Amino acid sequence: MSSPRDRDRDGFDDGAGGQWQEPAHLGGDTPGGGESGPAAPRPDSDRPAEPGDERTGSQAWQPPGWDLPAVEPERPATSPPPSTPQASVPPATTRDEAAWQPPGADQRQSDAPPPEQTDRPRRGLGGLFGGGRSRSGDDAGYRDVQPDPAVAADPYGTQLWAQQFGWVPSDGTAPEDEPLTALVRSAPVRPGKEDQASRVLRGRGNGLDLVAFDIVSPVGRGFVSTHAITAAPVLGAVPAFRLSPARMWRHGTGGMLQIPSPDPEFDRRWVLLAAEDGPQVRRIAEDPVVRQSLLGSDDGDEVWSAAGFVAAIRPDANRPQLIEHHARLLAAVVGALAAAA
Repeated sequence: MSSPRDRDRDGFDDGAGGQWQEPAHLGGDTPGGGESGPAAPRPDSDRPAEPGDERTGSQAWQPPGWDLPAVEPERPATSPPPSTPQASVPPATTRDEAAWQPPGADQRQSDAPPPEQTDRPRRGLGGLFGGGRSRSGDDAGYRDVQPDPAVAADPYGTQLWAQQFGWVPSDGTAPEDEPLTALVRSAPVRPGKEDQASRVLRGRGNGLDLVAFDIVSPVGRGFVSTHAITAAPVLGAVPAFRLSPARMWRHGTGGMLQIPSPDPEFDRRWVLLAAEDGPQVRRIAEDPVVRQSLLGSDDGDEVWSAAGFVAAIRPDANRPQLIEHHARLLAAVVGALAAAA
């Protein structure tokens, strides 16, 4: 049975001179080899100490695998570490960018001799932004396509058609073209003061002497065709009249009278105006050939008489089909006037 003296003798009493120490394996070392006994050996004590290892100055125990791997792997160094402050600058690349050349496959050249240089101009790239393929002067079947000036001056083939039928062309400035100026001023379309007759053609068709021309208007440095006229000169006095589609707005009638016809369908589509009523004007409205010719059209023409002509007019430039169409209308109207004379 122990007594308080025994506890003092054994050193378990803190106040009797004994001092408790933490075991060595928990990080505490017993100075001077205390009674607590020697420190427990570390499980990994057999592993040699490495630089930077905490075991060098401490006997603290760590579980296996606790240590982190070394920062620098053990590999052979390619170059000695730099010893100057400029070592932080990355080394320059060994490839010279200026001296770089494409692979050998891209540098192959053809054995054929270069094509001869010719004076013929090369065709430009086609498309809007030049996306077409250009052709060199030595391409097989290649030829430069130049616009034909004759085709550009005669887009509808009117001049060519007139030559085939023996019609005579004129530029509108010949002496025989002077009466056309008065005819242009009397047109029901109210041409401008600077408008004039141009591209004049004279010939014969449907039993009549005919003259076909364009009313041209100055635009910029050139002229543009605004209306096409085909006229037939008539002998004797011809009453002033105007035969217009009912759908067209009429202006400048000058007190002209409307002459009715016996055909309600004709009066619904066409309007005949005359300066005075008379047998010749009545004959135009009563003639079945005149009514049939006008009702068979698209109501796009106007027929009137002035300056010794009976003429037909339509917007746009003259063309062969339009001249033939106007020639049929004029033949019917002139024939009705001649029958009533």
